[in-house]
Amino acid sequence: MKLNNLLPLLFTFFFTLTGTVNAEESLWDKNNPHFNFDKKPEALVYYSSSCECCKGWLEHMKKNGFEVKAIAVDDVQPIKEEKKLPPKMASCHTAVIDGYIIEGHVPANDIKRLITEKPKDIVGLSVPQMPVGTPGMEMGDRKDNFDVIAFDKEGNTKVYNSYKDY
Repeated sequence: MKLNNLLPLLFTFFFTLTGTVNAEESLWDKNNPHFNFDKKPEALVYYSSSCECCKGWLEHMKKNGFEVKAIAVDDVQPIKEEKKLPPKMASCHTAVIDGYIIEGHVPANDIKRLITEKPKDIVGLSVPQMPVGTPGMEMGDRKDNFDVIAFDKEGNTKVYNSYKDY
């Protein structure tokens, strides 16, 4: 079993044992800057139905004004390959929002900034792996530092936003 397929199962097991922070308690859903959109941006999200952290991120996106269409699949890897996601950017779920690939637990405000600015050199954003504290990955007071990474069609990357001591 590939690591990308195993991570959601491990986190589901961990969340079952420890419990998760309620979505309404998430720091990611409080005091968010307002972005003006004519209509709710649509998020097409492919995720493993057994993954609780993915479900937490889906709720985060809904609370932040996205129209979420969630598609549960047995294996997300073929979707990642179809979308040409650079392997080093992989996480647990893959979304397409306004033509951009969004991989993993990217905060909604970074996605809102991306689809507002519409940079031509970026094809997507990722929070590789599954850092604790990201939207949907909350575990009490523990918060790992993490970067939101932008990537282009050649797989080149750059830091789009950093979260340190947030």
